[in-house]
Amino acid sequence: MLEVKNLSVSYFSDDQVIKAVDAVSFKVETGSILGIVGESGSGKSTIAQAIMRLIAPPGKITGGEIIFDGQDLLELAEKEMIGVRGARISMIFQDPFTSLNPVITLGEQIAEAIRLHQGLNNQDAWAAAVRMLEAVHIKQAAKRARDYPHQFSGGMRQRAMIAMALSCRPEILIADEPTTALDATIQAEIIRLLKEVQAEFNLSVIYITHNFGIIKAFCRDVIVIEKGRVAEAGPVDQLLTRPQSPYTQRLLNALKILSERNHG
Repeated sequence: MLEVKNLSVSYFSDDQVIKAVDAVSFKVETGSILGIVGESGSGKSTIAQAIMRLIAPPGKITGGEIIFDGQDLLELAEKEMIGVRGARISMIFQDPFTSLNPVITLGEQIAEAIRLHQGLNNQDAWAAAVRMLEAVHIKQAAKRARDYPHQFSGGMRQRAMIAMALSCRPEILIADEPTTALDATIQAEIIRLLKEVQAEFNLSVIYITHNFGIIKAFCRDVIVIEKGRVAEAGPVDQLLTRPQSPYTQRLLNALKILSERNHG
């Protein structure tokens, strides 16, 4: 489905070059869930932005390939990439409030994406948008579709973002720390929802987080990113029980300490 080969991303300033991602490689199989875990600043979100071709200056993709459906996305013209971004590969961001337009209703924002990528008329696109809000369990979807982002709670806004990401039936969904700003109960609800829609739509999912607890609950395979490089990769069960990298061990120890505090 997707293969990232030796991906490198750097940020340039007048006096220095910061290598944010350094020769990272991994594969995402059809219908699988891959976790990317690492501390803040490790480069994991930069990997997601590179796949979507959203690296902005002073950042630049400096090497590698991103092979999707037999094509290297890095070789596509921007016009061709627009046909992939949002339609075949979608992304959910950490903070839905900054990703949503505050002066346009949620239904219209979803319908706009559907019109753009599927060519439906206004009426059919609106009906499809309402169906997507229903699919992510937003009650009274037809009514709520006419509401604005500020009228939704944080958890409901994230559900709406998932609806928007799924509206064009993508093959790959990238979730970039989508539950970080939510409390633990709402986090669990969103993870359950993502599991449900992953199975229903047979999605390939890349889930980015600093939380190994979420990786354990949601992902089959995981890559651990340390300072822009792959520290370790493999099935989640294997990494949880027999971590090979000292960095992975530190992350797991931090999770254990946090769990003991919460239950102590």
